[in-house]
Amino acid sequence: MTTLASSAMATTDTEALRELGQQLRVDSIRCSTAAGSGHPTSSMSAADLIAVLLSRHLLYDWSQPDQPNNDHLIYSKGHASPLCYAMFKAAGVITDEELLTYRTFGSRLEGHPTPVLPWVDVATGSLGQGMPIAVGVALAGKCLDKLPYHVWTLCGDSEIAEGSIWEGIDKAAWHRLANLTVIVDVNRLGQRGETEFGWDLEVYRRRFEAFGADAIVIDGHDIDAIDAALGQARRSTDRPTVILARTIKGKGFSEIENLNGWHGKALPKDMAERAIAELGGPRDLTVTTRKPEAGEPAVMNVSGTVTLPTYELGAKVATRKAYGDALLALGNRAGVVAMDGEVSNSTHADEFAKQYPERFFEMFIAEQMLVCAAVGMAVRGYIPFASTFAVFFSRAFDFIRMAGVSEVNIRLVGSHAGCEIGQDGPSQMALEDLAALRAVHGSVVLYPSDATAAVKLTALMADTPGIVYLRTTRGAYPVLYSADEEFVVGGSKVLRRSEKDRVTLIGGGVTVHNCLAAAEQLAADGIAARVIDLYSVKPVDVATLREACRETGGLFVVAEDHYPEGGMAAAVLEALAQDAQRPRLAHCAVRRLPTSGTPAELMDAAGISAAHIAAAALGLLPANTGSESHGEISDRR
Repeated sequence: MTTLASSAMATTDTEALRELGQQLRVDSIRCSTAAGSGHPTSSMSAADLIAVLLSRHLLYDWSQPDQPNNDHLIYSKGHASPLCYAMFKAAGVITDEELLTYRTFGSRLEGHPTPVLPWVDVATGSLGQGMPIAVGVALAGKCLDKLPYHVWTLCGDSEIAEGSIWEGIDKAAWHRLANLTVIVDVNRLGQRGETEFGWDLEVYRRRFEAFGADAIVIDGHDIDAIDAALGQARRSTDRPTVILARTIKGKGFSEIENLNGWHGKALPKDMAERAIAELGGPRDLTVTTRKPEAGEPAVMNVSGTVTLPTYELGAKVATRKAYGDALLALGNRAGVVAMDGEVSNSTHADEFAKQYPERFFEMFIAEQMLVCAAVGMAVRGYIPFASTFAVFFSRAFDFIRMAGVSEVNIRLVGSHAGCEIGQDGPSQMALEDLAALRAVHGSVVLYPSDATAAVKLTALMADTPGIVYLRTTRGAYPVLYSADEEFVVGGSKVLRRSEKDRVTLIGGGVTVHNCLAAAEQLAADGIAARVIDLYSVKPVDVATLREACRETGGLFVVAEDHYPEGGMAAAVLEALAQDAQRPRLAHCAVRRLPTSGTPAELMDAAGISAAHIAAAALGLLPANTGSESHGEISDRR
């Protein structure tokens, strides 16, 4: 075994680095051929870049991946996972035996890198995401940690067509993130042929410079040029650096070099043997990466005393306003950070921004970058709250999905949900968000009906793991709960009940108020109705739903300001699907495309007003029901 000690290696010692690059290529072929799948050619093109970075410029203590001052390296081109794992082998943190378990069931070496490995910050593979997440990590390093670690990200030239790349570099330049270096592996060939600009590196250079970055064009197989460019990037003091490296896909194996049709294909065994022989055979080089100096983040304690605002019962307060009030209170916890998509005066995140400007990050109209910034902050251990209009999170759904794959802890707050927003019309109405966020791995979906619930749930979000989504309402509605009311993830509230309830009305957010009004209408006809505030949409309160199903004859009306697919009714039915007693459910939801109008007009037109909820309940009950005494009714309002 030969060890390459980076601290003692001279810049001119190119042969040792070239040998390491060849080893990375050989190991990329070996593991992908053993698996019968993978992207060896995409790994081979970037091998020299990673060899020099690993040996000469990355400051990382592999035995302590959580060391605060470690550099970060994010493979935005996550399909180059053979190269990533070959790098881990060269660093001595995985064995050759484990390398050859690549893509097999139970292996840590998955098809694209995930944080199941302690040296991987985030899951990548959906192109265009690793780079803006790296921006979020660099933002945390500069503005919060105040540590000198550097953030490196390896991109493919195909993913430069993604808009999120440009959102990322724009925000990196805006925040003057000199601690960020983007390395673009310009190997010319994508999955089906030549990329948008092929090897026209001048086009790439002009574009990145127009967005405010320093761009360095190099031959990606020239060891000395790579070394010089990486060193220049690390010395930058006022802006991010983009290294545009012209490379050859399949570099090192003459049969497939720069040849279309080999993207995402493992080499057959006979070809792999020829390739490995041409590359000089297997090596067993290991790299002693330089460790960073010890350092601690400026923000050490993410806890703190929080005094939440309170509201008078019956006072009309919008839940979006209550979220802003709660976020401001959470600001007393030093680890809480916030970011917004240029609508903070509507989401009310501006209250936090005014009090804690050093922990508020404006992402402007760039929702993909908004989510990536939150993910980057979570990587560094902060408690990020990202807010915008609920409908605009749909632009970033894939980023939220991948955050679920990464199993990071982020808090998303979507305001102006449903047709209740009124005159702005359907383009601004989130009517799919509950379904979308419920489908994300590890997500929690919360939907408060009043200001008290909103502040309590916002505080709860701070310490709830996973992707936590809070849906808030534009309009102001009466406060239903006193300040001492407690809320839990997976809970609900029974707002109205009697021993002889005949039907259960279930709402969330604004429709809770409509359900209460509907219960009053039914009571006037002698019909007792139970009302449940299903504030936790995922997970749902199964015990309370079962109790209501048992005690109200299985008759449920679910009313939601959402399209019928995948929302609250789906959550209720899924929760009780295996029970012996399952509900007979009437579903009041937005079934047609809304228009502009007042909130009351639109909710009535959608069939989710009090009158429609009451009518749906009557439709479930036997004929001639009503006009009888049902005992005392308990109303918590």
